[in-house]
Amino acid sequence: MEMSNKTAQQIYHEIRANPARARFGFGRKAALVNIDVQNAYTRVDEFKTAYQTDPRQIEYINALARLFRARGWPVVWTYVAYMESGEDAGVWGTRTNTEDSLQNIKFGSRRAEFDERAEVDRTRDVIYCKKMPSPFFETPLQSLLVWHQVDTVIITGGSTSGCVRAMAVDALSRGYRTIVPEECVADKHESYHYANLTDMLLKYADVLPVAEVLDWAATGAPE
Repeated sequence: MEMSNKTAQQIYHEIRANPARARFGFGRKAALVNIDVQNAYTRVDEFKTAYQTDPRQIEYINALARLFRARGWPVVWTYVAYMESGEDAGVWGTRTNTEDSLQNIKFGSRRAEFDERAEVDRTRDVIYCKKMPSPFFETPLQSLLVWHQVDTVIITGGSTSGCVRAMAVDALSRGYRTIVPEECVADKHESYHYANLTDMLLKYADVLPVAEVLDWAATGAPE
């Protein structure tokens, strides 16, 4: 195993700056999947479980969503919420049982609601409640992407080390070109955030500046 005294952030920026780094690249049509942009994970002023990396994260997500809608491309929002019993969280909800625990994000609660800053179009966008990290797990997401004939998936939301990474692995495994706009994902600690950006960059996704993704979404390949 290679050893290093560099921080996770330093390693990430060093790898990202490599001009020889190969890309998967954009395809012809994309879906935007915004993972768990809900109060439990975005409202740092209210909940201990929330986190923020780039303060303009939701602003960038909204800008992407507007571009995707304008092109007739799918915009997906996911959230997590559980029954009063918490049994639908399965073993994932067994490590702790406090008011901050995952399985205690209850339907109809403040923690389960989308952040008010997120411009969710409830008549046009697709909304899925998921129970596990990846938005692909036991949701109709795969069928939606097949129906829209997309070949590229843009992933935003959180957390970088959890649901975003799980989505990236699943998306690549299903044959999608997978793009992560760096400013659009967040995590609780910079170490987890940058270590997982590095892992995705090296293996599962193109991690790109959001400006480049916005530009492609506005002017990229037609359907």
